[in-house]
Amino acid sequence: VPDSQYGLYAWPSAVVLAQYVWAQRRSLPGRRVLEIGAGVSLPGVVAARCGAQVTLSDSEELPRCLQSCRRSCLTNRLPHVPVVGLTWGRVSPELLSLGPVDIILGSDVFFDPKDFEDILTTIYFLLEKNPHAQFWTTYQVRSADWSIEALLCKWNLRSTHVPLHSFGADKEHLASSSLPGRHTIEMMIISLAQSEGT
Repeated sequence: VPDSQYGLYAWPSAVVLAQYVWAQRRSLPGRRVLEIGAGVSLPGVVAARCGAQVTLSDSEELPRCLQSCRRSCLTNRLPHVPVVGLTWGRVSPELLSLGPVDIILGSDVFFDPKDFEDILTTIYFLLEKNPHAQFWTTYQVRSADWSIEALLCKWNLRSTHVPLHSFGADKEHLASSSLPGRHTIEMMIISLAQSEGT
């Protein structure tokens, strides 16, 4: 936990998503995984250690976060895991050149409402390119007024809530945080909505 600034800190949501990745470990060998907004990369590192082919990404505008991804890989003896700069909402050469993806990981990417549409634009692009892929995401409930439901409809995406108790992540010590107040972590899986008639 080197720094409490955004992508340089292992937030409780990352711990919960890493627990879900671990719970799915038997299905991960050979799967192609992309972690967005990776920061310290805990979920992506766990996926790589479980045999997935992982690519880590964070904003190309945040070189410290990209360096944090690289440092996490080296610390965990994963020197060959690629780290790429992807900025949400931007169709960049790096985004266009990504290979096929089965699973997209994102912990606490739904942090600032001004970024929600950019995140879902990027997720929609990736899911359109990989229609059978899923976006596994955890987030901390910070405001009852924040919702992505309207944006999910706009981008023809659907979400499935995953109860934390279903993968042993409802224990207080697992997602404990030194932040003041009580913190509720939620998990959902986002995928392309089925078209009518399919």
